[in-house]
Amino acid sequence: MTEWSILCGDMAKKTTTRKTVTASKRRPNLTTPRQGVPAPVGNRKGGKVIVGITQMACGDDVRDNLNRQLKLLEQAARNGAQILCTQELFRSKYFCQCEDHRFFDLAEPIPGPSTEALSKLAKKYKVVIVGSLFERRAAGLYHNTAVIIDATGKLAGIYRKMHIPDDPLYYEKFYFTVGDTGFRAWETQYGTIGTLVCWDQWFPEGARLTAMQGAQILFYPTAIGWHPSEKAEFGEAQHDSWETMMRSHAIANGCYVAAPNRIGVEHIYDAQGKPVSEEGIEFWGQSFIAGPDGRVLQRASVDREEILVQECDLSRVEFSRTHWPFLRDRRIDAYENLTKRFVDPQR
Repeated sequence: MTEWSILCGDMAKKTTTRKTVTASKRRPNLTTPRQGVPAPVGNRKGGKVIVGITQMACGDDVRDNLNRQLKLLEQAARNGAQILCTQELFRSKYFCQCEDHRFFDLAEPIPGPSTEALSKLAKKYKVVIVGSLFERRAAGLYHNTAVIIDATGKLAGIYRKMHIPDDPLYYEKFYFTVGDTGFRAWETQYGTIGTLVCWDQWFPEGARLTAMQGAQILFYPTAIGWHPSEKAEFGEAQHDSWETMMRSHAIANGCYVAAPNRIGVEHIYDAQGKPVSEEGIEFWGQSFIAGPDGRVLQRASVDREEILVQECDLSRVEFSRTHWPFLRDRRIDAYENLTKRFVDPQR
């Protein structure tokens, strides 16, 4: 029997129950592990962990955004979540819609006020938190940074966004220096996790390098949406491409993927109080969690503040990676050109 027939035959008959804020039935699961499969090395709790992600709209008041984010995280923890993740740059509106030196004032050091607040919550509820922040590393040196806080409240590490976009209304290169942490994974109290940030999600190399370090769950804090004037023509395709890309990371690496996104229409104003764009950005929400087979286990709405809480059986990671052995079959002897910008035609 082939790996494909195992996954799509006998396994398709089995189901499991997901733990969510609003209980619901789940579709048949293609990668339910067989009895006796050992829990992955990175998880000391028997192979199951509950993941929580949040999505919300952001306003002009930085302190209010932080407090609302903390309340959502706290609610997720009370609903059983053990590893939590915020959306990208949750403390403020998405200021990268323009290039304005005033917005560097939104940055903070790490450790700093936000990491302190997240650490208190992590320690209180014994949860792991991935939080996305605008980091002031030094004068003139700023990063788009994810902090990883363990269940004791300690800062376990940071990841600095590696891929920085420069598109209309996404002028991140003006604010953020490219990351220099490399792609990393952390063994936490509940499993081995990795995080990348937003634009990183379009690059399969980052997902692969993080999974190769043992990550069982990949988190992608995100701020992505539509240009309203383009939505009718391109909106569905843009969203489908975004979700499909990350679901493919789950399949190719045999791991869970969780992507929290923001919601709402945001306008940024210049120093004279005029909007830098008449239409702003309509963030499309639809945060989701996908399993190692790429299936979406939960998906949030387009425009509502929500919390997704999902039980993830990490033994499915081992099962997926042994039945779809993509890591085993990689031809590492043939990939040297991946380190080049482009392979020019030989002359």
